[in-house]
Amino acid sequence: MYATSLNARDVATAREMAGVGLKMNIDTNSPVMLTGSTGYVAGVICKELLEAGLTVHCPVRDPTNANNVKHLTDIAEASKGSLKFFKAELLDEGSYLESMQGCSVVVHTASPFDLNVPAAKCRELLLDPAIKGTQNVLKSVAKTPSVRRVVLTSSCYAVATDATDSLQAPGGKCNEDVWNSSASESYNPYAYSKTLAERAAWEMAGAQSQYRLVVINPAWVMGPGVKAHASSESFSFVKMLGDGVMKSGAPKLGFWVVDVRDVARAHLAAAFAEHAEGRYIISGINTNVLEMAQKIGSKYPAYPIPKSASPKCLIWLVAPCVGMDRRLISRSCNVVSKMDNSKSVSDLKMEYHSLDDTMQDMFTQMIDAGLIKDPLGKKTAQVSSRTE
Repeated sequence: MYATSLNARDVATAREMAGVGLKMNIDTNSPVMLTGSTGYVAGVICKELLEAGLTVHCPVRDPTNANNVKHLTDIAEASKGSLKFFKAELLDEGSYLESMQGCSVVVHTASPFDLNVPAAKCRELLLDPAIKGTQNVLKSVAKTPSVRRVVLTSSCYAVATDATDSLQAPGGKCNEDVWNSSASESYNPYAYSKTLAERAAWEMAGAQSQYRLVVINPAWVMGPGVKAHASSESFSFVKMLGDGVMKSGAPKLGFWVVDVRDVARAHLAAAFAEHAEGRYIISGINTNVLEMAQKIGSKYPAYPIPKSASPKCLIWLVAPCVGMDRRLISRSCNVVSKMDNSKSVSDLKMEYHSLDDTMQDMFTQMIDAGLIKDPLGKKTAQVSSRTE
């Protein structure tokens, strides 16, 4: 049987999650290991863990690079928790062992997020890091007896590739029983990487009895990070909405969206709620690109934000020129995409941010950080390589 509880004599606090009413026993004497901590999503998870009073072990490529982790150390200084950094590489087998020592919970978020990987580089840049990285972490867990729960950050893309996929699911929407069967190395390879990585994790977890695996499947993550991550795909997308690139119109591409703050709370619940099990779709709203833009424009009307829909035929024609697959346009444009988040609401007591708050708070952060061009002509920050 899976180990399902923390050591009772080490339980220091019982915390009720703000806004969601879920009571959890949080063992603050036992550290939590968090991979990918310097990234967009994991940074907010790290903040949630620190504010719960936990010691967070952060394996990073270069623990001596103070500038790369300053946004995290600043949070730690203002919280009840603490941070420890360790050197590790995602694909180096055994490199997580040191950071995992003494931990009862491991949270694995580190995985590449790039929607424009050349086909020839798909395995090198997406598949191997996602799959082998996950396997590497779980192999180290198997050598660390203190670990009793593993929380894996997967994706709604491991459930469905596009809006049409979700409508073709039983009942016309996707739940946790649905698996992505349409992604491939040639069509949405990111979704393919997340699907294969999660399946590999379940296979390894099913062959042991030491720890319980709980998987978080977030929708497209938006909202303010612990800092404005210029290199994140999410921030790059919102930058296009706000700097005039799409001012003539935005496609009504159906997507699932969730606030990064909700994703962080879901991870905390997955780590410490006694009954948490299986997969959890963490999705706040079924929406589309135009609606996302309009939520920003309602607060920031002076910015060149798209106000109307681009015709599907036009988007289909220009898609290859902007790195989009025409199959995505055909299957998602003007299609209402549906994800069922009811399990997360019932089990984890999730209450989701509104799309207005998510998009407007994120845009405000980007303005403050200089990532969005000022309507009066202020220069915008540069956006480079994409990682989550």
